[in-house]
Amino acid sequence: MKNKTAIVTGASRGIGRAIALKLGEQGVSVVVNYAKNRQAAEEVCTRITDMGAQALSVCADMRNTGEITALFDQTLQRFGGLDILVNNAGMALFKKIEDISEDEFEDIFALNVKGLFFACQQAAKKMADNGKIINISTSVTKMMLPHYGAYAATKGAVEQITKVLAKELGHRQIAVNAVSPGPVDTELFRQGKTEEQIQNLADMAAFGRIGSPGDIAGVVALLISGEAGWISGQNLCVNGGFAA
Repeated sequence: MKNKTAIVTGASRGIGRAIALKLGEQGVSVVVNYAKNRQAAEEVCTRITDMGAQALSVCADMRNTGEITALFDQTLQRFGGLDILVNNAGMALFKKIEDISEDEFEDIFALNVKGLFFACQQAAKKMADNGKIINISTSVTKMMLPHYGAYAATKGAVEQITKVLAKELGHRQIAVNAVSPGPVDTELFRQGKTEEQIQNLADMAAFGRIGSPGDIAGVVALLISGEAGWISGQNLCVNGGFAA
């Protein structure tokens, strides 16, 4: 993996941070994308370089197609190629469908769907053959949880984009898969939830706990390895038995 280069979007915190660090641990050169928190992104880069790998932080709002293009161009300029894309940047919205405003609807689709779609488009044009694309979805698409309507809708789109892109890029031996976490202990997950609500979600899992960012990073590392060379167009639910 030491000759590979990866872009991880939304990599300054949470699941994206764990994935970036896991790839760095394996010797991958990592582009740490962030939208606002430069200090946190630079800290991730420092951790990666301390491991002996290369890292570059790049600010890009994944809702803006111009900034997405610049993210990929900076990657190619710095490292000379791209082998791995992890589309992790996203946002959540927990409201009843009847209470969601048009602005809220457009904002979550702009980041979770539009941003991912055009990042995939850039990868299709600029990624080396035999590459790997991992799109982060959610196990919520397998369930009927109240207040998750808009969020689940965006991730349902992510899963369909994954399947179609796997067919479109298969002739270049580029694998495209989705990873669907269950509840994971991140700042985004805890937002707006009480400890009782978090425990209720933990109790729904077979293992009786919520996941850690490292649980997800480990599966992403598996999917980009040679051991997973025959896996594409799939959605792997990583949720400790939270949903089928």
